[in-house]
Amino acid sequence: MKNEKFIPVCEPTLIGNEAKYVNDCLKTNWISSSGKYIEMFENGFAKYCDTKYGIATCNGTVSIHLALEALGLGPGDEVIVPDFTMIASVNSILYTGAKPVFVDADIETWCISPKLIDEKITKKTKAIVPVHIYGHPCDMDPINKIAKKHNLYVVEDAAEAHGALYKNKKTGSLSNAASFSFYANKIMTAGEGGIVVTNDEKLAERMRLLKNHAFTKNRFTHEEVGYNYRMTNIQAAIGLGQLENIEKLIQMRINNANLYNKLLKNVKGVILPPSKDWAKNVYWMYGVLLNEEFGMPRDRLREELLKEGVDTRSFFIPSHNQPMFEKPKKTEGFWGTKNPRDFLVKSKKFSMPDISGKYPVSENLGANGFYLPSSSHLPREDITYITDTIKKIKDNTKN
Repeated sequence: MKNEKFIPVCEPTLIGNEAKYVNDCLKTNWISSSGKYIEMFENGFAKYCDTKYGIATCNGTVSIHLALEALGLGPGDEVIVPDFTMIASVNSILYTGAKPVFVDADIETWCISPKLIDEKITKKTKAIVPVHIYGHPCDMDPINKIAKKHNLYVVEDAAEAHGALYKNKKTGSLSNAASFSFYANKIMTAGEGGIVVTNDEKLAERMRLLKNHAFTKNRFTHEEVGYNYRMTNIQAAIGLGQLENIEKLIQMRINNANLYNKLLKNVKGVILPPSKDWAKNVYWMYGVLLNEEFGMPRDRLREELLKEGVDTRSFFIPSHNQPMFEKPKKTEGFWGTKNPRDFLVKSKKFSMPDISGKYPVSENLGANGFYLPSSSHLPREDITYITDTIKKIKDNTKN
């Protein structure tokens, strides 16, 4: 690295009562999965999403799994999911024993393409998991129309879209249930943690049962398999402190994105993030695409930026390109099996997806997209430095 300056790709922004509430947990000894902050956080976040019920979990991945399990998904079922997504969306389906069915991304939103969903539906399809990518909501009306036509459940993966709007409606309120993540890099965080929100009382009750080992009134009598997916009171305390400032945290990200857009709009070869007129993009991460006009491949640009102290991340690798879904090979692998896929199928009884389709938009995003530093509290002078550095690197390619 050429200089001591370093701008991380994302840091949590802790500007409220987080420490006060955590210290209260420590002083009162309510540090585990019981305590007042859990209920306060669940109720507060559900209300923020314009939903009735919130079920807090230990992370966002398990919150998707919890919703799918509570809806009765299992072996023999198929679930529609975008090919371009973080692997947690896909893993959560695999955990149920159901089969993920991939759909290519929409070129204008980078989210799942609604027009390609119908052709992937079979008699085995039971649900759709649309993912609001990088803070921009999916086009939910056609997705819900398809779901209604085929009698399918819809579970939003809103891990990256706290407070985003679709036609003035909050993400999280547009489906049977919706999952959010509170990992450290999210717009609001609990360090780790997740939540499922829903308007369905019976579904909420079932998720509360399953997330806590399926304890019955006779506590150590279990009528079915449950999970330990509980959030701690300390996580909820951090989350509540964040929730009190969520609109401020969102606006900080939007302001940063607006400045990035202004400074990068005339840089040839840089495609700015989408923002449809029916959407409020909350810019969880400020992501851009490169094309040949930039004059340098994405990975080389990322290397040059790192030399100048600018941390970045590549976009998600398309799900159909993940090694664990590749066809069996003859070479020996771990634990005496022939390969990872063979192990997953035979030992874990996961239902492997069909990866033979074509996903050109997803592949372009995975190969050419990356995101720049996106912390809510990122100083304006750092954004200026980052964009100036990109322009300088581009100019140097001409020499």
